[in-house]
Amino acid sequence: MSEPEILLELKGLSKSWKEFRIRNVSLEIRRGEYFVVMGPTGAGKTLLLQLIAGIHRPDSGRIILDGIDVTDLPPERRNVGYVPQNYALFPHMTAGENIAYGLRVRGYSKGEADEVVGEISRRLGIEELLDRRVSTLSGGEQQRIALARALAIKPKLLLLDEPLSALDAETREEIREYLRDIRRALGFTAIHVTHDFVEAADLGDRMAVMFGGEILQVGKPIDVMNNPRSEVVASFTGIKNLFRGRVVGRVGELAEIDVGGARIYALTKRGGEVSVAVRPESIIVTLEPVKTSARNLLKGVIREISEKPPLVSLKVEAGIEFTVYVTRNAVEDLNLKEGKNVYLAFKASDVTVF
Repeated sequence: MSEPEILLELKGLSKSWKEFRIRNVSLEIRRGEYFVVMGPTGAGKTLLLQLIAGIHRPDSGRIILDGIDVTDLPPERRNVGYVPQNYALFPHMTAGENIAYGLRVRGYSKGEADEVVGEISRRLGIEELLDRRVSTLSGGEQQRIALARALAIKPKLLLLDEPLSALDAETREEIREYLRDIRRALGFTAIHVTHDFVEAADLGDRMAVMFGGEILQVGKPIDVMNNPRSEVVASFTGIKNLFRGRVVGRVGELAEIDVGGARIYALTKRGGEVSVAVRPESIIVTLEPVKTSARNLLKGVIREISEKPPLVSLKVEAGIEFTVYVTRNAVEDLNLKEGKNVYLAFKASDVTVF
């Protein structure tokens, strides 16, 4: 008999703790899925992980793990691996002793624990770190040891709390690749919380956007990115161009929207007062009003150019101010500079209306 697809089910989970809160969170996490919860500081992401781990008990709601109600079980009886934001490694132990800690607590003999540590360290490529003190390890190396410690107990579910936030940009990219690689190799189920949409899009099979203790939207990262259901979700997924407007005309599903200084065309059935979002990377910059399949074509002037590696950000006044991302090559090829007149083109299908 095959295992059920749903590994974890949260049913109406609520909790108030200090200044944080979770309000009526219901989620289903599929077996083998890498699920990302994204939101700002204070959204309740860490509290949600700690409820799942058993560090806190919910005020209401239930936690079902692999068909078993674990709401009232202590952490050690849930078989959940938890990597906190600060890694929580023991500085007086070697890396290998840290990895073995959870095993020894569960009653493994030293020989049994050493065997598991050896196996997991080989699979994660960290054998050369085992005899080193934690204080001698880099941030990226400490992250690998914390992951190994959590995975050594063969958890049903791995919980990762902002695992890349303490790392520099180069190491963050390296650890993202590392997480993808070990996930493919080991096939574990994970919930990863972050405030970074790049992280969510790069790693997540699905994601949830969390704000004020509530889940606002769940879906594949590309779907959440292209079809945000609110201004809050649009903002957190990197959409810089958010406007309020009014539908003033339509032909079928093609709506003409007055956004107070410009007209934008979008595919929507909505009418009346609406919010409009256009991703900066969806806008094409040209020097002439060339004919394209893009329904929207606005004339504007570049007010500001700034570096947003690996791209360049333009602020363009076109009745309303747009943010546009272009490549460095485009800046040089078009000789773009502040004060220059340009045209902005984007498809009606690239406009989100809510």
